[in-house]
Amino acid sequence: MRIIYPGTFDPLTLGHLDIIRRASSIFSEIEVAVVQRSLKTLCFPVEERVELLRESLEEMNLSGIEVSSFDSLLVEYMSRKNYHTFIRGLRANSDFEYEFQMQLMNRRLAPAITGLYLMPSEDRMYLSSTLVKEIAKYHGDLSTMVPKCVRIALEEKYGYAEGSG
Repeated sequence: MRIIYPGTFDPLTLGHLDIIRRASSIFSEIEVAVVQRSLKTLCFPVEERVELLRESLEEMNLSGIEVSSFDSLLVEYMSRKNYHTFIRGLRANSDFEYEFQMQLMNRRLAPAITGLYLMPSEDRMYLSSTLVKEIAKYHGDLSTMVPKCVRIALEEKYGYAEGSG
């Protein structure tokens, strides 16, 4: 079965990679699709997010995962690519409420498309891209939150001093 994992991945966290790892043990084909534009304030341009995702998959020895980007409604992209199911990660009640609302809207727009929701490992439940960006802004230690290549990119973006972080 083919499945798509959409998101901004800005930045990609170890929680995202945990969801990808879990999904790869269930599904035969996975496409991780990076949303080009978002209402969220983005840290990295789409090309860099795609490249960091590819590097991170390699760093984590996750192979056979397609990486792409899209700039449309998810259901439109999925219809063009003949996907019927997407996955999303759920960490807390706030995630559930947001994803529930999105699922209902997606169902209205494209009734044949549905979502499956996976929980990350307990030690990744607290991770969010927003929190990671906040920690990076104040030069905090990112080593347990993001892959090495993402940590380096964030440290460069937020001007960490040599040897810190």
